[in-house]
Amino acid sequence: MEEGVYARLLVPVIRKRLDDPKVIVLFGPRQSGKTTLLRMLTAGMDESMVLWWNGDEPDIRRLLEDVTSTRLKSLVGARRVLVIDEAQRLANIGLCLKLIVDNLSGVKVLASGSSAFDLANRISEPLTGRKWEYHLYPLAWRELVDHHGELEERRLLEHRLVYGSYPEIVTYPGDEEDRLLHLADSYLYKDILAWGGIQKPDRLERLLQALALQIGSQVSFNELGTQTGLNNETVERYIDILEKAFIIVRLGSYSRNLRNELKKSRKIYFVDNGIRNAVIRHFNPLGLRADAGALWENYLVSERVKKMANGPAAANRFFWRTSQQQEIDYLEEAGGRLRAWEFKWKPGIRVRFPETFTKVYPDAETETVTPDSMADFLGPRR
Repeated sequence: MEEGVYARLLVPVIRKRLDDPKVIVLFGPRQSGKTTLLRMLTAGMDESMVLWWNGDEPDIRRLLEDVTSTRLKSLVGARRVLVIDEAQRLANIGLCLKLIVDNLSGVKVLASGSSAFDLANRISEPLTGRKWEYHLYPLAWRELVDHHGELEERRLLEHRLVYGSYPEIVTYPGDEEDRLLHLADSYLYKDILAWGGIQKPDRLERLLQALALQIGSQVSFNELGTQTGLNNETVERYIDILEKAFIIVRLGSYSRNLRNELKKSRKIYFVDNGIRNAVIRHFNPLGLRADAGALWENYLVSERVKKMANGPAAANRFFWRTSQQQEIDYLEEAGGRLRAWEFKWKPGIRVRFPETFTKVYPDAETETVTPDSMADFLGPRR
């Protein structure tokens, strides 16, 4: 693999579906590497058999207005693979994809989108039973280890906690701050404002900043509303848009047995540490920060999200807390198996899981994740 091009774990996963007639839909934030991944998937194919459409191009959008199956057959011709990049920009993308699947036999469609808010809404009903969905996030620890080696990545861990793992940021060391600020300003605000029909961009910015300052803590919609001047309903709507735009990820509280377990609480993390720090314009090294522990927690949650997206394992994600302030950072439940982790940035700190938890959930597996023990949590080398 050439320098600056990273092998993505999703490539072999998706390749297994290339002979399947269903549409492959690839979701993920802008600049996460979706177009590069699509090129990896089509590498080696006869170029004359592959047709690329980019939804960001105005002429492509005009071309597909009020499209019919006859028109699509003419446009696709003898090609056997159709790639539609930034498909959420096409107004009638759901109908377009349905017509292709139902009427263009033997044509494989690969579509990407930067907004699950937009694209998923448009294709959900038309493509029921006709699609495979995948999520591509910024580079995962395991992908970086495969490229640079584990020793180098461990040396760069503090750097990743501050600047994150977007491909562009990793590829241009020394220019991280300007590139992150540009990415945040051009993507976070402009695209999300367009997708969500948000009328108050200044309050969206305030909401993002408030969320960035509360990573690892429980969030209250009432409190966020007071800080931003938004009502609870609007705060919840904006947070939903931010999650569907792959900026944040929510954790709900785990509750099954105890009356004093919090049942409706939530924590919010950023999908990428660098974007989080860009939102609050804070790029100081870890030795000069008071939020190192919160950055470590955010990093581990986001990396676990990537690990699940890269397959094949999946689990429900939670945190645990009681009204007496007993808390566990992170839980996963899958196949009747409950696992719980505490995250500690500084190794050597003795961790005791609350007796309240271990008594009620005696079969739960408990572990502590530190920089020394993170490899198993983040995923073994291939």
